Amino acid sequence: MTDYKNLKLIATSSPHIRNAENTKSIMLDVIIALIPALAFGIWNFGFRALTVTCVSVIGCIFWEWLYRKILNKPQSIGDLSAVVTGILLAFVCPVTIGYWQILIGDFFAIVITKQLFGGIGKNFLNPALVGRAAMLASWAGSMTSWVTPNTWAKVVGSNADITTAATPLSMLKGDDIAASFASLKDTYSIMDMFLGKIGGSLGEVSALLLILGGVYLLVRKVITWQIPVCYIATVAVLTLLFPRGGAGGVEWMLYNLFGGGLMLGAFFMATDYSSSPITAKGQVIYGIGCGLFTVFIRYFGSYNEGVCYSIMVMNCFACLIDRNVKPTRFGVVKSDKKEAAAK
Repeated sequence: MTDYKNLKLIATSSPHIRNAENTKSIMLDVIIALIPALAFGIWNFGFRALTVTCVSVIGCIFWEWLYRKILNKPQSIGDLSAVVTGILLAFVCPVTIGYWQILIGDFFAIVITKQLFGGIGKNFLNPALVGRAAMLASWAGSMTSWVTPNTWAKVVGSNADITTAATPLSMLKGDDIAASFASLKDTYSIMDMFLGKIGGSLGEVSALLLILGGVYLLVRKVITWQIPVCYIATVAVLTLLFPRGGAGGVEWMLYNLFGGGLMLGAFFMATDYSSSPITAKGQVIYGIGCGLFTVFIRYFGSYNEGVCYSIMVMNCFACLIDRNVKPTRFGVVKSDKKEAAAK
């Protein structure tokens, strides 16, 4: 296999644009953007939030190193992409998840989803979301056991006796949505939802800190606005126009925006370079599609959260979207483009 790192490339004919940005610097920016949410998770759920995250990161690095070592491929753990995957996978798990369970989730994320397809840039699904989906399918009980806010889980030992509570989105499911929504409002205020004083996954409870992290990525130009804005706006519009349980449109919308993993998914997962469109128009379509599927799953599915599966579904359409919205090359007339596509 070609060792691209040792190739000597000769630059001819100016002008050339040189940029110090690379995969490592981009991943470092993502890690920095995730630190506030991690810090809040530690404050909210205890130091086990940190240990689960560290175990997940170490697991992702190990699986990537081992796979590339066995197949005698150049090592890529230095680009920090495995670190980001490990953090994101930990963020979408309950703080009480077993360490061995998240290591298996790391295997699905790194080996099955990423490395078997050729490594970074070649996976068509978000690795962390596939890892989470595999864990949810294998251990539904462990993956849906949520610790109440401000309850610290044990770093080592069983947490079977820890106080658990339903998440806001799980309280909006059932036959009597009106009663469930009234109970939700009595339990958590909109400000509690926004700040993160709720039960849920380790790193997705604080909408405020995730938004701040997303803004950082936008300012650093690591991501563009199209996917997160279109994703969140679609969920906002649909829940505003079609509230349930006799709730007011704005109130119902805010509880749906700040509950679950919408902010984490919109800013950090749907924007994954490898599995999302690269064209601006394609990103708008992709973001809207993620929002539509999220609301449809929440409204009509048996599962109370739709972010994970909606992004994975749209991942499968990313290439097709780009293919149909890519701009015409300079100097090529539209008629020639249509003739070439027909052949």
